[in-house]
Amino acid sequence: MLTNELRYFLAVATSGSLSTASEQLFVAGSAISRQIQKLESRLGVTLFERHARGMVLTDAGQILAHHVRKSMRDMEYALAEIQGLKAVRKALVRIVCTDGMAFDLLPGLLARFRLRHPGVSFDLQVGSAMQVAEWIRRSECDVAFQFSLAPEREVEIIAAWPAPVLLLLDSAHPLVQQQSVAISDLHHYPLVLPETGTTLRQLFDLSCRMAGTFLEPAFSSNNFSALYDFTRHTPHAITVCSHFSVLWRAGREGMTLKTINNTSLSQRTLQIQAPGSKHRPAAVTAFLEMAAGTLNEEHQQWMVRMR
Repeated sequence: MLTNELRYFLAVATSGSLSTASEQLFVAGSAISRQIQKLESRLGVTLFERHARGMVLTDAGQILAHHVRKSMRDMEYALAEIQGLKAVRKALVRIVCTDGMAFDLLPGLLARFRLRHPGVSFDLQVGSAMQVAEWIRRSECDVAFQFSLAPEREVEIIAAWPAPVLLLLDSAHPLVQQQSVAISDLHHYPLVLPETGTTLRQLFDLSCRMAGTFLEPAFSSNNFSALYDFTRHTPHAITVCSHFSVLWRAGREGMTLKTINNTSLSQRTLQIQAPGSKHRPAAVTAFLEMAAGTLNEEHQQWMVRMR
């Protein structure tokens, strides 16, 4: 139950614009501006930096926005408990992830979950590693899936698994039968790589430097689906990914995963994350339990196959 001051503040904080907030709330922009100024005067701080192109939260504004959103979620959970709606019935679960996990992993998990709970709907947003980290810290989602090189702060890690960088290639590729594959062996084949800046590309480029070699990709993209399809349709092409990115699809489509003889490619983990709050809707809890259990089983089976 927000006061007008906080309601108007949150609308501008979310939209970044007085005019947009005015359209959303059906309230004059001048009235919204007065309420925000009143709130700033009462708190004794400036909540926004005013620019010609919009309104940007100050540090104080970011702190207030975080706590207002948290208070709203807590109120929603309290109302749900009071009304007896904790069972997994009709609910929306908001998920965010980086590109590789939207290709095969998450569509598969979400479809499996809905077979058990058809009343639950999902909204999946795909972003860069920086965007996903920001969304989960600001509690703008219920669950996040992302590859990480270091422990994440300000979030709850529900589960984590090693996610080494692997070669993905056609099952008939000459390297499939090779006992051990080194970075230098990739010189002879079309190489398909994600764009620079991703954790995967960072690790791969680091491994190349450590091996004293330079590899120029034949094709690069910020879209894993494009990388995968290019690899499938280009003779002897090779791309890199985690086994989680192609968990079910690779085997169905005649693709094989192979390890690279380089320890620096084993530094990533796949993490399932949630906002750091003890309150969690029943649908989110059920999905987290199902996802963690499924991925744990699949990872154990993959470990056995790779021995």
